[in-house]
Amino acid sequence: MDVFFESIKVMGFGMLGIFIVISVFYAMVVLLGKVFPCLF
Repeated sequence: MDVFFESIKVMGFGMLGIFIVISVFYAMVVLLGKVFPCLF
């Protein structure tokens, strides 16, 4: 049972990392949209 909870923790860190990367990518797209409004 300890292995199961350890895998849940690892999966949570993985999902958190994916969420952070997607958020940073979204922020970069929004920032580029404000800096170069004629391209979007």
